[in-house]
Order: sequence, then C-alpha cells, then structure tokens
Amino acid sequence: MSIKSSGFAPGLSRRRFVQGLAAGGAVAGIAGWPNLSWALKSPGQTEVLAGTDFYLNIGETPVNFTGRSRSAITVNGSVPAPTLRWREGDTVNLYVTNTLPPGSIHGQHTSIHWHGILLPANMDGVPGLSFDGIGPGETWHYQFALRQSGTYWYHSHSGFQEQAGLYGALIIDPLQAEPFAYHRDYVVLLSDWTDMAPTALFARLKKMSDYDNYAKRTVGDFIRDARRDGLAAAVADRKMWGEMRMTPTDLSDVNANTYTYLMNGTTALGNWTGLFRSGEKIRLRFINGSAMSYFDVRIPGLKMTVVAADGQYVHPISVDEFRIAVAETFDVIVEPAGQDAFTIFAQDMGRTGYVSGTLAVREGLRAPLPALDPRPILSMADMGMGGMGHGGMDMGAMSGMDHSGMDHGSMDMGAMADMQTHPTSEAGNPLVDMQTMAPVPKLDDPGIGLRDNGRRVLCYADLKSTFADPDGRDPGREIELHLTGHMEKFAWSFNGQKFIDAEPVRLRYGERMRITLVNDTMMTHPIHLHGVWSDLEDAHGNFQVRKHTIDMPPGSKRSYRVRADALGRWAYHCHLLYHMEAGMMREVRIEE
Repeated sequence: MSIKSSGFAPGLSRRRFVQGLAAGGAVAGIAGWPNLSWALKSPGQTEVLAGTDFYLNIGETPVNFTGRSRSAITVNGSVPAPTLRWREGDTVNLYVTNTLPPGSIHGQHTSIHWHGILLPANMDGVPGLSFDGIGPGETWHYQFALRQSGTYWYHSHSGFQEQAGLYGALIIDPLQAEPFAYHRDYVVLLSDWTDMAPTALFARLKKMSDYDNYAKRTVGDFIRDARRDGLAAAVADRKMWGEMRMTPTDLSDVNANTYTYLMNGTTALGNWTGLFRSGEKIRLRFINGSAMSYFDVRIPGLKMTVVAADGQYVHPISVDEFRIAVAETFDVIVEPAGQDAFTIFAQDMGRTGYVSGTLAVREGLRAPLPALDPRPILSMADMGMGGMGHGGMDMGAMSGMDHSGMDHGSMDMGAMADMQTHPTSEAGNPLVDMQTMAPVPKLDDPGIGLRDNGRRVLCYADLKSTFADPDGRDPGREIELHLTGHMEKFAWSFNGQKFIDAEPVRLRYGERMRITLVNDTMMTHPIHLHGVWSDLEDAHGNFQVRKHTIDMPPGSKRSYRVRADALGRWAYHCHLLYHMEAGMMREVRIEE
C-alpha cells in the first residue's frame, strides 16, 4: 500500500538535542490544511503532523531542561511528541516503530495509548491487555476510525516512559461547525519532568513517600493554631493527624522540589509564547500530560470561557481560574486586549512551583508573574470526616482498622446512620491506612487551596454538556469501588486490592450501568476508564457532563454512568503514574 509519510524525515538525526531552557523548534507548515493560524511559529511549539497516515519513531534523545543533559523517551526526536491533527470521520493509520537502544534505562518494549479515543480494544495500546507491546525494532500498525472530535492526548502505557517524555497532543477537527468562534488555536500542554530516572523516583517513593514534603508543620505553626483555635483544639488536631501517621501538608507525592514543570516542552525561562492581534479570540487547548502534577491555571487580566472538557462541548462558563487534573483537557476562549502581553500561569496544587508562558502581540514579551498562592492545609472535613464529633471517635475507627472502637454513646446517631460503609476487603488490611466516614460529591467545591481566593474558580458543578444523556436509559445496576491506599507504604489500590490480586470488573455488552467511586485516601486521584465514556452525574443522580477522566478529591463520592459498548479488555486506573504502578488499577472486561 502506498503511504504518504507525515512523520519522521529520513535524513533527520534521531539524536537531535532538545534544549528546554531556550526556544524550541518552529511549527511545521501543513500544506492543504485549513485554519493555519493555530500553527504560528512560536518558542516551544512542537511539530504538528496532519493527515491520515503517520510514521512515529520512539527512541532516546538527550534533553536539557535543568542545565543537565538527561536521556528522554522521544517521538520523532522531540519532547513533547509531535501534535497529531486528525479529522472526525477519517480512518487513521499510525506506524509506530520502536528504536529504543539496547540496554535503555527506560526499558526495551514500548507502546502508545490514545487517551480518550474510542477504538477497538486491540488498538488501545496497553501491554498485557490490548496487545503485547512493541518490541525492539518492531513496528506496530494502529488503525481506527475517528468517531469523535475535540482535544485529547497520547502517551506511553509501558513502565514509566510517560514520565520520561513519551506524551503528545491530539486534535480531532469536527465534521460539524463548532458552537463557538475563534481566530487562533493553540495547544497548551502542561507536564512535569525529573532528572531522576523514573524507576529511581518510584523506589524513593516506596522507601520515603513524604520525601518532597518540605512544608511539614512546626512548633511555630502549633503556637499560631493554638492562638487562633484554642489550645485544646490545636492539641486534638495534632493528636488526630499523629495517630493517622499523616500530615495535612501532604497534597502531592512529588512536587517542584523534584520536578521541573513544562509548558509545551519548555520551562518558564523558555517563555512559550502564543501570538495574537488585538480584538482576536484565541482558543487555548489545555492538556495536563503530567505524570503526577495537578495545576491551577489562570491568565491574570483575562477571563477564560470554558467551552469543552475532555474533548466534549460544554455550555460556556466564564472563570478566572481552573484546576486541571492529570490527564484532563479543557478548551477555553480568551479575548486579549488592552495590553501587549498576558501571562499564562500554572501553579502546582501544593504551591511549590509553577510554569508560565505568554500571550503576546510579538515574540520576546513578558507580563508580570503573580506570586504563588499560600500553601494549602488539609482539614478533617477535606478527608470526608465532616459531621462527626472527633472527640467521640476512636482513631483506629477513623483509619478503618477497627470499627468496634467507636464510642457510639458520644456520636450523633444521625451521623452514624449516614456513615459510609466499606468493602470487607478493606477491614484489617495493611494496605489501607484510612477510610472516609462521610464522603460527599463535592461537585461545587473548587478544591483545596482554591476556596474563597477572590477569583471565580471552575467547579465540576459548572460543567454541563451541551447535549442530553447520549444513552437515555437509567442504569440497570451499580458498582461501588473505593480508592484506597497507605501513605507510608506508598501502596495504592481499589478496595484494598492491588491490580495483581484483583479479579476483573465484568460488564455485559450493551448494558447501561453506574460506577460509584469513594475516595478513602487523603490524596486526589484522577480516574480513567479506557474504551468508553464516563458520564458524570450531578448530586441528584442526573446526567451532567461527559468526560474520560473523573477527578476524585479526598473524602469525595462521585457517580457516573457507563454504556458498555466496546467489547474487550480495558484498563481502569488512577492516572497518577506512580499510583497506577503501585497497584491502583483494575481490568474491565466487556463481554457478550
């Protein structure tokens, strides 16, 4: 079959040096492709490949984001991988070749998963479920028809290669006119980079999960809390956290003390820039391609109108700021005017660092950088312990180890009746260090560190699909799964069972069912079910918004509907890479 290459040029060196501190490569022009305004030349903007046939070479390339050269996993020699531009209704052919050198620290086999894309199970790119992976020197032919449009991304599903650089943006142009207008179109791909070998970082997390938590509370913090809340309350608070062997400042396992944050493959010093002319509407396609980092995004001086979430249109909502979980995408429209430059500011959830870029009328401009927000502190209410008298609860009960230890006489009986039940597999489980007792949906909560900050912050409750429930049926049955973990052991699971020990979740082909997730941990988890859509329900059980990744804050309980319309074996996991590798993953089988 005659194939026109849209990928790796034969004469291009695979050892091209990628410099993250300086300006990146220019965007390639695409002959015959409409709306070229989105492909403006700008620092850090990756190569854009468009069409139906693609040749992607996965190899190793030295990169430098920190002043030190390190080995990255690259696609066609770049981090991020090239942006792929497809059209709804087309059938795409992707020839992915493994050119990793022998003895690579990133492994010998590789893969690509097309995140959020509806396709046959054997094209999903998950070794051990979809296929065997792509061996050294092998080429795998991905082929599937495009039944959707919007902003998505792709990444490796082999070991820790995603952390090492194998991720890129996917744009699928729609057949029908979009319900909003814009003049320019930019991808803003956020990610995290570490000079450590990802396997070494995982080993460190297993040995010392709080290594990056430099902000543990001190005696000075205790004195301030005692003055504000009273001595007894401050002592009781420290006692509760101490007995749980947890700290309220532990929002993320890895932060800017280890990570360098990137925007379109460049650091804040590289200053990725998207150009505009006054009066234009700019579409920004935000993608969180991180391994472990949540970002809170804003553009000081500009309102952002959110028009799509996870590739699906939503009713426009104007905000100043939004939190983007790992693997989520948000499309926003902005109208820069009145000044020559605006800062795109993305700070991490723990307020340990940031990455920034610029919207400007010409290259080389910068706007002022805002300061990092104050460091958030977790509360017992954040962890789903609200509505219960802490003094009347045995801490063993709170941690899920011994329900019989509760002092029932000093507890509100209404609270007891509403208390969350838990799977028997969590009882006495050394991999479970806590259980939430009063989880709530938290759909109208902007999140820890974003409440009452003086800005209009996006909440999940704001996201409403522009279409009705695409299935229309009420769910025929419900599955409840608990997100579980042990912070000190860095053990993560569903229902206290690691992936290797758990039976598959079995769905009947064609059924409409409900999945309810309960977060029993103090961490936030983005949960991704491959192969099918996740139709999030509101607090009353009504269809609200279609997504491919459902964020689960601590102490939350959220439900979504699934139509099991894709036969095969599918991955279902937390999209925090090291949580997935530590066990927070299940296999879902959709069978006749």
